[in-house]
Amino acid sequence: MSEHAPPGMTLARLFLLALVAVATLAFLWLVAPFSGAILWAVIAALLFEPLNARLLAAMPRHPGGAALATLLIIVVAVVVPAMLLGAALLREAAAFYARVQSGEIDLGRLFVEMQAHLPGWARTWLADIGLDDVGGLRTKFSQSFASSFQAVAVRVLSIGQGAFGFFLALGVMLYLTFFLLRDGHRLAARIERAIPLRLDQRAVLVAKFVAVIRATIKGSLIVAILQGTTGGLVFWALGIPGTLLWGVAMGVFSLFPAIGTGLIWVPVTIYLLVSGAIWQGAVLGACGFFVISSVDNIVRPILVGHDARMPDYVVLVATLGGFELMGFNGFVIGPVIAALFMAAWEIFGDAEPHTPAIEPDDQPPLR
Repeated sequence: MSEHAPPGMTLARLFLLALVAVATLAFLWLVAPFSGAILWAVIAALLFEPLNARLLAAMPRHPGGAALATLLIIVVAVVVPAMLLGAALLREAAAFYARVQSGEIDLGRLFVEMQAHLPGWARTWLADIGLDDVGGLRTKFSQSFASSFQAVAVRVLSIGQGAFGFFLALGVMLYLTFFLLRDGHRLAARIERAIPLRLDQRAVLVAKFVAVIRATIKGSLIVAILQGTTGGLVFWALGIPGTLLWGVAMGVFSLFPAIGTGLIWVPVTIYLLVSGAIWQGAVLGACGFFVISSVDNIVRPILVGHDARMPDYVVLVATLGGFELMGFNGFVIGPVIAALFMAAWEIFGDAEPHTPAIEPDDQPPLR
């Protein structure tokens, strides 16, 4: 029998690979409209799998019941509060925009008042770049804010008009989450068996990937919630208007390591100090540095740990790149791709070239 595989077998193998590739691309194209729902279903299943495992241990003969109970907890603890928060955020944003339109909040005047408290060299520099005209500044600020808010309003309106699509995607997400919770282990085992690597490499790749993904997503989301809540409470205690808007903004910006919430509380602190609200500015600066920013340094290592945590610079670049390419979903997809990249290269770097053992009969004769 020839050592080489018959030509027919080679052609069959190539045809099978081509068929798998075409079918996979066609399926990805087919489910692309629900890519966000699929993504968040996978994330929900990964994050709540430990809870599902505990419920399954309490009812081992009812995996569907455990998955359904976990899904109900997700709806009550996550989905409903998120929808209520979104509705409240839209109301507060509309009220803030109305105050700007009515002139109650004059961004140009606020900037001019802040400019008056700046040192001479700073005012000279602003004059050199054309930011010393009071009327022009007021017009620029009003036009810029109006155009920005109108762009956001158009996006919100499109979401409202596509309410059916939103609830359809939400239904798909919850439906997939249920089956991923119930059958996730079997599905993961089938995917693992399909990976063309050695058994030990497959196990390490899947374990590292799941650990890094779960730790990164869990750490990012929980830290965002905690920092946004803490920052919003500080703003509320100081009487700063738009507490919900500022809190949500700090929660979103906390997804960017290193810079994070400072993009919100630092400018507000500077404005309070130069506008004469000295004690409010001092309190906000102290709380921002010692409380709001410290949440990330204290909570994230507890949730993520040191083994599964990716370097901050990798998370920052991956998050920015994901956001630029895929919008809000990029906040998650970016770190996910980075985690897969690091896990694959770590396994590749640790892999030793496979050299077959020398049998006793094959050993060269001693001289």
